[in-house]
Amino acid sequence: MRSFITAVTLVINVLSLIAMVVGVLLHSGRGGGLSDMFGGGGAAALGSAAAERNLNRITTVLALVWLFSVVALGMLLA
Repeated sequence: MRSFITAVTLVINVLSLIAMVVGVLLHSGRGGGLSDMFGGGGAAALGSAAAERNLNRITTVLALVWLFSVVALGMLLA
């Protein structure tokens, strides 16, 4: 049972890490973010303050999920 929980926690860790990296890349920042890399055509649709605020919230939640999964893995593997 412990190995199953460890495997599930590891999957959650990897998925949240990948999603968090994608979320950080989608932020506009100084250079326009990932949307500028593809011509910036979607920048007008995704550049609103509400979309940026929601992206900040999603990235924060993903970072917390990743942090808790790292702590859980540390406790499970200790």
